[in-house]
Amino acid sequence: MKIVKVLTLAVTFLMLSTYWNNIAYADVSGVTFFTPYINIAVTPGETISYSIDVQNKSGQIKNIPLSVKAPEGWQTTLTAGGWKIEEISVKPNDSQTITLTVEVPLKVDKGSYKVVLLGSGVPVLTLTVNVTEQGTYQTELTTDQPNMEGTNKSTFSYELKLKNRTPDTQNYALIADVQPGWNVQFTVEGKEVTSVSVEPNSQKLIRVSITPPSQIKAGTYKIPIKAETKNTSASVTLEVVIRGTYGLKLTTPTGVLSIDIVAGGDKKVTLQVKNTGSAQLAKIKFYADTPVDWQVTFEPDTIDTLAPGETKEVTATIHADKKAIAGDYVVTMRASTPEASDEAVFRVTVKTSWGWGIVALLIIAATIGVLYYLIEKYGRR
Repeated sequence: MKIVKVLTLAVTFLMLSTYWNNIAYADVSGVTFFTPYINIAVTPGETISYSIDVQNKSGQIKNIPLSVKAPEGWQTTLTAGGWKIEEISVKPNDSQTITLTVEVPLKVDKGSYKVVLLGSGVPVLTLTVNVTEQGTYQTELTTDQPNMEGTNKSTFSYELKLKNRTPDTQNYALIADVQPGWNVQFTVEGKEVTSVSVEPNSQKLIRVSITPPSQIKAGTYKIPIKAETKNTSASVTLEVVIRGTYGLKLTTPTGVLSIDIVAGGDKKVTLQVKNTGSAQLAKIKFYADTPVDWQVTFEPDTIDTLAPGETKEVTATIHADKKAIAGDYVVTMRASTPEASDEAVFRVTVKTSWGWGIVALLIIAATIGVLYYLIEKYGRR
């Protein structure tokens, strides 16, 4: 029985020796780990994916526990065949490919960092990651064209880039700080919105359309735009430059453009001059087109300045020709600057003066008297 037991133990020992000679050792002798990109440059928030070849040049199967040593706050993942792995087995004179994913945090200092792959607890591959920018936990709101120019009838369109440089999805409220009368619309992916959701380390394009009030004066206007959440926010100031528009209106306080005048007499007419544009007008002069031998004078004959929306009055004195016969005449008055002009056409009705009426009546009366005398004197013969 002792001999049988000894033989049994010997056979068992031989089988175990053969097994351990052909099955993995938890060591990395004869195994190489290779990736071509061992020193790369990235920006905060980027994700790096390394493809690593594990080559077993020994004559034994290698079972190798794997782990990663990375800077604090960095996230790493080992995968192969679509699975997360913690250990890999490689046949003799064979190779396997694993993937190491490294997520660089957003909040990281600029500098050089080491990521070390460990096999069986010992370093087998050292990777250098150079972070080229100072990382921060923040939101960025930018535009390549913050300034636009147009008239008070223009719509100003800007394109903004909203970047979420935080590790969380952010839902941003979009806010425009404008005075009453301004209209601001936000559009994302063709839809009008008041808020927008942006995933970590991603950005969204926002189109901003700004319409100014119709009566706004020429000048430069600042439009603050803000994207904010309870944790983070960013802002950008857009600039709208309103060019002046020119317009002039000439009329009377009542709008009536008809008057009566006596031949040879004068008539004063009050004119209203209004700046209907958004730019100031200067050196407004007055002119008149009249019938022959008529005259028109203006007081004052020039308005030095007229602000947008402002109205001033001018007195025009019309002098009719003394030989003008009764009837309707046309007098055209014009206000003009190099930028704008307007005219008012008056219908002027000439009436005979009382003096000439009395003379005419006396002549008629005298004529009747003479006829009566002649009839009385010679009519009986």
